[in-house]
Amino acid sequence: YGVIGANGAGKSTFLRAISGELEPTKGSVTLGPDERLSVLSQDHFKWDQYTVLNTVLMGHTVLWDIMNQRDALYAKPDFSDEDGLKVAELEERFAELEGWNAESDAAALLSGLGIKEDKHYLLMSELSGKEKVRVMLAQALFGNPDNLLLDEPTNDLDMETVTWLEEYLSNFEHTVLVVSHDRHFLDSVCTHTVDIDFGKVSIYAGNYSFWYESSQLALRQAQNQKTKAEEKRKLTVEELNALCGGADIMCYYANDKTARGDTIKSLADIVVLNDFNKARMVAYDAYLLQVAHEQESAKTLANLSKG
Repeated sequence: YGVIGANGAGKSTFLRAISGELEPTKGSVTLGPDERLSVLSQDHFKWDQYTVLNTVLMGHTVLWDIMNQRDALYAKPDFSDEDGLKVAELEERFAELEGWNAESDAAALLSGLGIKEDKHYLLMSELSGKEKVRVMLAQALFGNPDNLLLDEPTNDLDMETVTWLEEYLSNFEHTVLVVSHDRHFLDSVCTHTVDIDFGKVSIYAGNYSFWYESSQLALRQAQNQKTKAEEKRKLTVEELNALCGGADIMCYYANDKTARGDTIKSLADIVVLNDFNKARMVAYDAYLLQVAHEQESAKTLANLSKG
């Protein structure tokens, strides 16, 4: 899913709410049983005390915790039978999570992202800012997470590394939400588009280009419908004259030749009305005046006949 929207629309806030970094003001975020959520860290200094390789391994928090517990038990000078049972459980879980391949998988991610092997055992504090970004990206990708949140993952990456990431994510089988201003990148990796606009989240099938063309088509159609509706609402002077039946009316909407409140016998001086409701009101006034005129004429005739 490619997450798009204007600057300040709330794209990063949306990801932070899903990750749990922010508390949603409404609704809730729920993961399936044993599902794992991985997030691209934006903190360039959080991991400075760890080696590059361990920083990547820490991306899989469950596996990293098992590795630490196992190592602590093996290091005990008074290793007990109870410790042996606990280690057996940890080893079983370690194998289920493919822990034996963890370091080689982490190294492969680092190399793919441009961090050479001679830097894998350096401290994070020894790397440049751009190198740290690549390590944190490897951390987010490590362990094949069920849900992956990436906020501007192509920042500070060269074209070769971006191409590697595009291929990696294109083959990724689980859910990815990615915020990016790189339209080509979104086109390459996304099958759906999440549009955040005016506090509303809308989901569309297709990549960025498909969403853009569809949205432009929808906008043109809406504008055409609005234009047609406005044309239907317009009444010409002749049509309004016919609607009023030629009766004397009060001029509510007039041009410079007639003032509001003047009684006129023709609508020739009235400007073309763009609001049908106003036209109806003018016509209704004309109808009432016509009825009053007829009643007055009938009354006059009745008085004459009496005379």
